[in-house]
Amino acid sequence: MVLSPRLRLHVGASKVHRWLALLIGAQAIVWFTSGLVMSLLPIDTVHGDHRIDRNVEPALIATQDFAPVPALLASAGAPVRQLQHRMLLGRPIVEAQLGNGKVRLLDARTAKPLPPVDGAAAALVARQAYRGDPGSAPVVERIDRPSTEYRGALPAWRASFPDDDGTRIYVAAETGRLTSVRTGTWRLYDFFWGLHIMDWTEHERFNTPWLNAFAAGGLVFAVAGAILLFMRWPRRRRRKAQGVR
Repeated sequence: MVLSPRLRLHVGASKVHRWLALLIGAQAIVWFTSGLVMSLLPIDTVHGDHRIDRNVEPALIATQDFAPVPALLASAGAPVRQLQHRMLLGRPIVEAQLGNGKVRLLDARTAKPLPPVDGAAAALVARQAYRGDPGSAPVVERIDRPSTEYRGALPAWRASFPDDDGTRIYVAAETGRLTSVRTGTWRLYDFFWGLHIMDWTEHERFNTPWLNAFAAGGLVFAVAGAILLFMRWPRRRRRKAQGVR
């Protein structure tokens, strides 16, 4: 039997719509589930604000005796793009951003260069900011490569605390800044985030082939459904039936 073009369009759209409904529908369940989980998790808890105090360092005061800018520039040993005064472990320092992108720490009072932050100093920075048991001793490890959990400044120090949330505080080795905090809640959120954007390895790419394919499939699914809706609209069928009679 030879099918009319209209009937072939109807049959073809039905097949495409049916098979895409299985594929797109399964991923839609993942999207809705991951979106629901992420929306139920308080964003402050995801960020770890209940575990650390990001503003624990005291502010600079006017009575402190700072080294003059020319002395700081000379002590940096390289062209400087920016000087920033701040506190580190209760001590006034200057963070010199060099022209080559690196950072050098200077004593704000004497302009003498300071060594990079070691593991012991990083542990003090982490313990100072930690809101948990003040007696907790973290396990400190040096991090030289990015991971799905941390993509901040490298090298860095990771201070892992023995609490029920698996808190990990990251401190940049160059600056001594607290760059990230990771908890069990963050890891749960990040897992579902990876499912949501269909990036199961890096959890940050929005243009993966999988996501592009399912987005294109969703568009075809919608077009096929629109064709079926137009062809099966009750008013059109009633008119057709009346014409036959």
